[in-house]
Amino acid sequence: MTVVIASRLREDRLDYLTAMHASLTRQSVPWEAVIALDGADPSRLPAPLAADPRIRTLTLPRPVGAACARNLALTQVRTKYVNWADDDDEFTDGAMTARLSALESTGVGWCAGWSEDLHPDGSTTLWRCPTPPGRHEAGDVMNYWARPQDTIPIGPTTILARTDLVRAAPMGGLVQGEDYMAAVGVTVLAPGILLRLPVYRYRKHPEQMTQQASYDQLEAAAREHAHGYGLSLRAALRTHEALARG
Repeated sequence: MTVVIASRLREDRLDYLTAMHASLTRQSVPWEAVIALDGADPSRLPAPLAADPRIRTLTLPRPVGAACARNLALTQVRTKYVNWADDDDEFTDGAMTARLSALESTGVGWCAGWSEDLHPDGSTTLWRCPTPPGRHEAGDVMNYWARPQDTIPIGPTTILARTDLVRAAPMGGLVQGEDYMAAVGVTVLAPGILLRLPVYRYRKHPEQMTQQASYDQLEAAAREHAHGYGLSLRAALRTHEALARG
């Protein structure tokens, strides 16, 4: 499996990126990572990552934003499964094993879990997404996102999915909320399983995007776009299936 991360290697995030890498080294299944350096100097990559042969970098000559950087890094993925991640977060120790086992034993297209908010003091708070644990058929996750302003139905970075599905539903071309697009796209295209355990830690800190003063300016529009995309994609696929049945 491959983890795709976009980073500008900002000074305040280098320790976080190192912690993300450390969380990957604690996984008990084989993995790779592709890091899209979004206009960043490759020499700034923390030493533990630079020395790890499982880490590959894609150096972009200028900043293009997280959505574009992640999509371009996706072209470098060479494994069957892929997981998006942010450069300031972490995976729980059993994250990869649990989801990979579910994928390979059931043949579904994606497997996700709950997440934890990781606070500055090291404590965590469990976040249960609105989608209930268990198997969900293609498109059913959208049933748990009734309105754009409601809590998103599933944690985008908790999803380990088949690479072909992620390529069919990549990050949307948004400056924020692009991960909503990826999450609803993958879950509309294929059935999947939500596990009843946390697989990702979302770090809370003053410099995260959701804490910036400009965040709320576009959040409503981003949510509306992603919500509409999910509904439209589901409707189009169901129409196609109905026509195919005659």
